Amino acid sequence: MRPSIPLLPVFLAALVAALLPASAHADGLPVLGIDVGSTGVASNANADAARYLALPAGGRTIVERVAQRGGQILAWRSLPGTFTIPAVAYDGSAGGLSADGTTLLLIEPRVAFPRAMTKMLVLNSDSLKPRRLVTLRGDFSFDAISPTGSWLYFVHYTSPTDPTRYLVQAFDVQRGRLLAKPIVDPKAPGEKMRGNPLARTMSADGRWAYTLYDGAGATPFVHALDTVARSAHCIDLDGIAAGTDLWQLRLRIDQDGKRLVVRDSAAPVLTVDLRTLRVARATAVPAPLGASRHLPTSLFAGGAGLLVVLVLSVIWMRRKHRPTRTSLASVRRVREPTAGQ
Repeated sequence: MRPSIPLLPVFLAALVAALLPASAHADGLPVLGIDVGSTGVASNANADAARYLALPAGGRTIVERVAQRGGQILAWRSLPGTFTIPAVAYDGSAGGLSADGTTLLLIEPRVAFPRAMTKMLVLNSDSLKPRRLVTLRGDFSFDAISPTGSWLYFVHYTSPTDPTRYLVQAFDVQRGRLLAKPIVDPKAPGEKMRGNPLARTMSADGRWAYTLYDGAGATPFVHALDTVARSAHCIDLDGIAAGTDLWQLRLRIDQDGKRLVVRDSAAPVLTVDLRTLRVARATAVPAPLGASRHLPTSLFAGGAGLLVVLVLSVIWMRRKHRPTRTSLASVRRVREPTAGQ
């Protein structure tokens, strides 16, 4: 018989994480207070769509795969250590799930900036079984994952005092290798990127990751990362009016997938032609393509809805399942990966 874990602490930890306005740690980003573990990351909208959650449980992590239709818990596993779903921008966008639904990445939450070492855990997203434990010397956060999960992209913070200074590096999952050469815009290979990641959206096929950066006092820009070709483009947004509250801007892709829309809370501001990368002032823009990959805040207003879900989840798990309790002793480990091209 598999050993079980007490479910009451799991429930209480999840409830506290859900009801508090900000947590005491962050999902890899260099500022405390952003945690998307309890809201999770969702797969593409289809009949098998699922949401993945990661909840702290007394020195362990409960990771769950939950059906988006009906809320049934499809799988769950107890992992040693503290890991969470990675946040990829300050708008609360979550990442870590490959577009083909095979690979899920969790990151060890940070408690300070900088940190001397970063740990990430690569899971099989169906069974939630760990495939690889990655330990990197230095301060990294998760940035993106290729559609098949074969490549990961990390933000490497290069300054111990300035989190807006960074490099983007690729990680070969199969070989367990962090590539030394950073991902840069081939048209401006010497240009150093700076800024805070404010918002994120993905292409429908999961290949392109579009991130809005504030430019750290300079021109705001969109970082367009091709997760298949391991290349990127930096798209300057010179058309944003002075005095604009950049932290209120969001990104969307229009219905035909040809334009990236930069919008504020009221209306579109700029558009980017995704073929030519030309920036233009926005006109009327169709509704965004697909559903958001992170939970609407209204869904669990005041925490009441989440309370009901958690109570029902605990009852269901107690009656139907014993947890799969996993050790990382036999998991493939990458410690101080060999850098290469």
